[in-house]
Amino acid sequence: MFLRKKNANLPDYSQRELITLVNPKSPISEQYRTIRTNLEFTSIGQKLQMITVTSASNGEGKSTTAANLAVVYAQLGKRVLLIDCDLRKPTAHFTFKTSAHAGLSTILVGRIPLDRAIQKTDVARLSILAAGPVPPNPTELVASERMTELLEDVRRDYDIVILDAPPMMQVADARLLANVSDGTILVIGCENSDRQLVLKAKEQLERTGTHMLGLVLNKRPSSGRRTYYAYE
Repeated sequence: MFLRKKNANLPDYSQRELITLVNPKSPISEQYRTIRTNLEFTSIGQKLQMITVTSASNGEGKSTTAANLAVVYAQLGKRVLLIDCDLRKPTAHFTFKTSAHAGLSTILVGRIPLDRAIQKTDVARLSILAAGPVPPNPTELVASERMTELLEDVRRDYDIVILDAPPMMQVADARLLANVSDGTILVIGCENSDRQLVLKAKEQLERTGTHMLGLVLNKRPSSGRRTYYAYE
């Protein structure tokens, strides 16, 4: 479903993917703000600048959660960067209607500098770093020294950095990203999650030593509110 924004100069955004931008007064948008508030409370006395968002498997809504969290943090006045770290199935450039020609992968192979790859969005203070062209060796790039340097660089320029990581149980990338972030959110799709996979994903995250920030239960069939935050 697509809704046209009042400003005809802006692109149409999907209500399903960017509800916080299309309909900021909706109950679902309020739930994303509740997640943001809970994260702020759980991080009192601790640094929470870089957040990894992942799931156990595909289709659970982790990219939608990452995108909407980025929007609500920007709406709070934070300088936010959303990095699409899913180098196999990127989505951020579709969600925010930006270019996919350059991004994380092209930076990591040295084809373009960071400042030329980051793109502004229609949301004030929110920028994204798209995944870029799909590379043949995603895990090696994510594990590279250049990736570590890039994350250090963006910490200096943004208040909040959200890493949209691949699913936990399919590749090692999410574990690598969780290990270098300040905390991790595990998204669970209520309609299609495999309980055993979710438990294994949670166990693997805990073994990385990451700070588990909590669980987001997504796609709840029994309520009009499709997103719910649970404390770890």
